Amino acid sequence: MREKLLITGGSGFVAWHIINRALEQGLEVFVSTRPSSATAHLKDLDLKYTSLNFADEESIRKELRAKQYNYIIHAAGSTRASSQDQYNLVNAVYTANLAKAAADPGIPLKKFVFVSSLAAVGPSRAGIIDENRPMQPVTGYGKSKLLAEQMLNDIPGLPLITFRPTAVYGPRERDILIVFKTISRGLEPYIGRNKQELSFVYVKDLAALMVSSLESLIEGKAYNISDGNTYDRYALAAITKSIINKKTFRLHLPLGVVKILAGIMEAAGSINHSVPALNRDKLAELTASWACSIEAAQKDLGFDPRYDLSKGLTETLEWYKANKWM
Repeated sequence: MREKLLITGGSGFVAWHIINRALEQGLEVFVSTRPSSATAHLKDLDLKYTSLNFADEESIRKELRAKQYNYIIHAAGSTRASSQDQYNLVNAVYTANLAKAAADPGIPLKKFVFVSSLAAVGPSRAGIIDENRPMQPVTGYGKSKLLAEQMLNDIPGLPLITFRPTAVYGPRERDILIVFKTISRGLEPYIGRNKQELSFVYVKDLAALMVSSLESLIEGKAYNISDGNTYDRYALAAITKSIINKKTFRLHLPLGVVKILAGIMEAAGSINHSVPALNRDKLAELTASWACSIEAAQKDLGFDPRYDLSKGLTETLEWYKANKWM
């Protein structure tokens, strides 16, 4: 009998790759999605579907008892919210509800994998970010992920392992697609001129790590995840231009001007009850340094990334072109 894996946020970009990796490993995969989520891209996969009300711990417990899951990878969450309370509700409280239900003795759970974010730690202020660095998130999203980690760590009996990926890219990711399209049009914009040290992780490496960690004996630890390299702020564009054979006009937008624009867009969004693509949180994230160490994951989990930025971008751009995304 195949062991059962529940993946939340099943319609998302990262979850799609986790699903494929888990199926390759012979797991029986269940996905939880919202009724409004687009799932057409999952229709040809050997999946089972379930629905969870994350606001109701008892209903979650009943569902988990009925299905008897062996593993859970919690990839659901919100990257945009209108307030800190909303971030905390979706990313922390709902996560804790799922985890408390999963810790029930009537469920044969071997591992609960939480997909957190390097944003929970906060950007680098000096040197490389490692797991011993004090947690100092600078965005509402990061603060909610930190709160989720703290709440999970307080749940007794939960076989928890937490991953904090840096910027994740790969096939089906839509935010970086905007960058690719801008570069393909001959533009290469940056905010300010400050030096930045960045890190990235290819989604297939991240998915492989999360699925392999299900068999790990390690519990109660959190790991920062990247491809193990540090890149300057121009590396992604330079590699992309080389791959698509494109020249660009490099433009540095004054930080002060962008701050004013972000404030205006945020104010307009509050009136329209929407979250703009550019806001002060996003600006803090875009202008910070995010280089991190993966030594802990290499030592404890045997993490060995197969993709650096050049290899990962090559495969990603090929996928976008083949699937007519650009």
